[in-house]
Amino acid sequence: MTDQSEKLLDAALIHVPFDGWSDEALRAAATDCGIDMATARALFPRGGVDLALAFHRRGDQIMAARLAAEDLSHMRFRDRVGHAIRARIEAAEDRELVRRGTTLFALPPYAPDGVRAIWGTADLIWTTLGDRSDDYNWYTKRATLSGVYSSTVLYWLGDDSPQAQATWNFLDRRIDGVMQFERVKGAVEKNPVARALLAGPRALLSCVKPPASATRAQMPGYARPAQEG
Repeated sequence: MTDQSEKLLDAALIHVPFDGWSDEALRAAATDCGIDMATARALFPRGGVDLALAFHRRGDQIMAARLAAEDLSHMRFRDRVGHAIRARIEAAEDRELVRRGTTLFALPPYAPDGVRAIWGTADLIWTTLGDRSDDYNWYTKRATLSGVYSSTVLYWLGDDSPQAQATWNFLDRRIDGVMQFERVKGAVEKNPVARALLAGPRALLSCVKPPASATRAQMPGYARPAQEG
């Protein structure tokens, strides 16, 4: 984002708890920064929606920078995923800002933006953790992680336990559920009968490829990993 965009977003954060991610919040932020509304509109054409997406992308970048600065080599991979999700949630800090965003993206006109933003977060987590999938697994990994992330955020929004410990316990249970599924999938892959039965579908799925990185970078909600630029 440009310096002006950053200033507007920072200024809007104190208004969002009262006005939501709305044109009113953008207008108030522009007034606080001494920026005319024409410029504010040029930076955030859809007003509050674009402000909310910018806030989400900022959280993604904070998470990616934190993960890049940490040594995760001692962790099991499932723990790295859980750690990344926790880092992303902690990057948000203010639950009311996230709650307001959840309300906004629950509205039908903006639901696709919300889905793309969550998908972008899941993609960034996998990419930052070194995922090199180049087939249908690229999609299944991100779809699964999107579900885990979004359900954990919703749990966190209603969690009043000390240091959100109940949320992190919930996250561990969700990841355990995913790992059980992966173990079942691995067992099926090792079974010669099941492998033979699935040979046709697997051949078709092998033709599925992830989108090019350049295409992904243009998707709403996408944030580049810290090492990319």
